[in-house]
Amino acid sequence: MSELDRVKSSSEKDSAPLKIPNRLPLLPVRDIVVFPAMVLPLAVGRDKSIKALEEAMASHRLVFLIAQKHVQTEDPGPDDIHVIGTVAEVLQLLKMPDGTLKVLVEGVQRAHWSNFLLNAKGFVDVDVQLLPETQAPTPEVEALMRRSISLFEQYVKLNPRLPMEISVAVSNINDAGRLADTIASHLLIKIQDKQSILEIAVPSDRLEKLVQILNAEIEILNIERRIQNRVRTQIEKTQKEYYLTEQMKAIQKELRQKDDYAKELDELRVKIKESKMSPEAQEAADKEMVRLEKMMPFSPEATVIRTYLDWLISLPWSVTTKDNNDLKRAQKILDDDHFGLEKIKERVLEYLAVLLRVQKIKGPILCFVGPPGVGKTSIAKSVARSLGRNFVRISMGGVRDEAEIRGHRRTYIGALPGRIIQSMRKAKSNNPVFILDEIDKMGSDWRGDPSAALLEVLDPEQNYSFGDHYLDVDFDLSKVMFITTANTLYNIPPTLLDRLEILRFAGYTLEEKVKIAQKFLVPKQLKEHGLTDEELQVSEETIRALINNYTHEAGVRNLEREIANLARKAAKELAMDKKKKKICPAPGELLKILGVPQYERSKIAQNTVGVATGLAWTEVGGETLTIEVYMMKGKGMLSLTGKLGDIMKESAQAALSYIRSSAKMMKVNENIFKESDFHIHVPEGAVPKDGPSAGIAIATALASVVSNKPVKKNVAMTGEITLRGRVLPIGGLKEKVIAAYRDGIDTVLFPEGNNKDLTDIPKDIQDKIKLIPVKHMDEVLKLGLEAKPLKSSKN
Repeated sequence: MSELDRVKSSSEKDSAPLKIPNRLPLLPVRDIVVFPAMVLPLAVGRDKSIKALEEAMASHRLVFLIAQKHVQTEDPGPDDIHVIGTVAEVLQLLKMPDGTLKVLVEGVQRAHWSNFLLNAKGFVDVDVQLLPETQAPTPEVEALMRRSISLFEQYVKLNPRLPMEISVAVSNINDAGRLADTIASHLLIKIQDKQSILEIAVPSDRLEKLVQILNAEIEILNIERRIQNRVRTQIEKTQKEYYLTEQMKAIQKELRQKDDYAKELDELRVKIKESKMSPEAQEAADKEMVRLEKMMPFSPEATVIRTYLDWLISLPWSVTTKDNNDLKRAQKILDDDHFGLEKIKERVLEYLAVLLRVQKIKGPILCFVGPPGVGKTSIAKSVARSLGRNFVRISMGGVRDEAEIRGHRRTYIGALPGRIIQSMRKAKSNNPVFILDEIDKMGSDWRGDPSAALLEVLDPEQNYSFGDHYLDVDFDLSKVMFITTANTLYNIPPTLLDRLEILRFAGYTLEEKVKIAQKFLVPKQLKEHGLTDEELQVSEETIRALINNYTHEAGVRNLEREIANLARKAAKELAMDKKKKKICPAPGELLKILGVPQYERSKIAQNTVGVATGLAWTEVGGETLTIEVYMMKGKGMLSLTGKLGDIMKESAQAALSYIRSSAKMMKVNENIFKESDFHIHVPEGAVPKDGPSAGIAIATALASVVSNKPVKKNVAMTGEITLRGRVLPIGGLKEKVIAAYRDGIDTVLFPEGNNKDLTDIPKDIQDKIKLIPVKHMDEVLKLGLEAKPLKSSKN
């Protein structure tokens, strides 16, 4: 029976009163609420329910239908059913083969049950009390009925599961209670809401409840419809785009044409083939191309793959520059670009000779070590020019992240290859000269140790298969000529240092600086400032004055800055005075042009009783140190000031112990060490000082103050002292001798064990300064102290 037939049968049914007994069989129903005048089929399978129906069919054909509170309850008791249900008449009953019953029931009247009792026949009987539903028609009830019919019509229109004919049948019902029950039976709402409507006995109250529920349901259905329309529009738009795209592809296929994206993919395939990658990289590129073809052009993943393929294509997998085999040309380029540095040039030429003969990088990586401004990076550029190779440089200063060398994996947002691969892309060949500048300035933290990542890069036995995290394929670095530079070796890890061949760059002498200025710096600055040789003429004496009074360095960077300063002043003066055609600054005019000299060469004049001159090595070249010792009444205490390091303090202790042990030999009263305190101070207290090489200078100053013999004026000394007075070798002799020569010292005492280092000292300096080797402190005191003590001492 259709929904429309049920509504018509309920509205047209004979209204003759049906006699309802006080006690009826109970038929609990699940997940449904039966209203009066409602006709519906039921499937009955529980034993008690079957027996109740059989009893009803045998007598009055009436049962009491009531909804269970919980659907899963199999044998409901008094507490498992609602208090109000519906008396229903069984219209049809059909037994099924499996023993269950199919019945058609019609609701008659709502009722209240009591006395839940299990009958002897096996079913439950309850006493029913009918609820009256009559209500006199009033304008208010009529208004509620019209409002309910109007809302129900809207509800049916919005709900596709209900036929439109139902709203027509409902509009023909004139009884308020019947109207409310009929509308409630067709609403698709929760069981609890339907039960609450069933429990309202007064028709007007029931209609008010229905109006509230219908308003809410209509609002929800409107929202659902808007959402559905929006989704449908989006789906239709996507389907339309897909359909048109596929149609366009089909048309282009027929016309043998391709869209821009397809053309781009074809170009990528050609570039991958032309790049002549390694088989491993070729396989990775082909795999990514297959993935790219299946993606939408503007998806984020497609962009990542495209960037990755661009990196693979742009790397010089098989691009090799041809080396220039003319070694004489290489020697000429090195000589033209750099003055001096003979040993460095010779070693570089040897390296190039072997490279050109075997056509393969052999031996360890060259590491240029020296103070700033001595030409470490520029000589590497000259090597690249002499070979005809491309040149790339990366600065390792401040690099703390291992990913800077090896790159990030592609899973990271904005991932890129490391600096090595980036530089190889810039080089555009797989055999450039590659400079790793300032490798001693690298650091390490929680992100990794970049020096450990460099081990693979700088090892010729491993770098043929360098693995970058971004590329995820090996790249051959074995043809690259790596050159590293550093100022010191202290911060370079031993494992990395083991892969390097150290070539030390010493500071320039005065004569070398003069030649460099005349040959390189002055012409360069004249060109940069738009001046000619006739407009600005810098004499050799002026250059010497610049070096002595305005610079204090091992290299020539500050000298170049001062020459640039002269050029700027000259350019300004020529522009202001059009009549002046030539400027020749004399040494005496530098004070007016450049200002007060920044450095004074007067340290040696301080040598006197208790004052000696030592020599020290620093990262920027050699230095002279003034060491002062003061003796005062006390209890034999030793004070050390001047920001001295632990090693230097220990050298001072050893020097004092030796002097005390040699008191008789020096004809000094031994009690002086018990009755006096000694204060050792090294001026320029803001500058850290450390190392054992000032040991003999401290000992000489102590011997001078206790013996009252002055230290010779023009003597400087360097060497480590032992408790027995032996003088041990030190490092950096060349830089120290150059510093002594620069400061006007004419005699240097140095350890006999450093005789081998004399070959590194330029011949012109050895001719102008007296170098005396010593092996014991006794020799130092004879050579460094005056023979006779002063008559009066003011320490």
